[in-house]
Amino acid sequence: MTAICKHPIVKIVAREEDAEFVECQKCGEVFDSAEYSDIAIEEKTALAEIPSDD
Repeated sequence: MTAICKHPIVKIVAREEDAEFVECQKCGEVFDSAEYSDIAIEEKTALAEIPSDD
């Protein structure tokens, strides 16, 4: 199984009245920009849950 792309670089490819679609420049996936925001939130949450070795 290949590594999952976290979509580090995206560009806007289409806009409609209430939606904006972006394309990942790394893997080519196109998705709603709201999903991209959700990915960022989930990633921050996951990082916050990792215990540190203080």
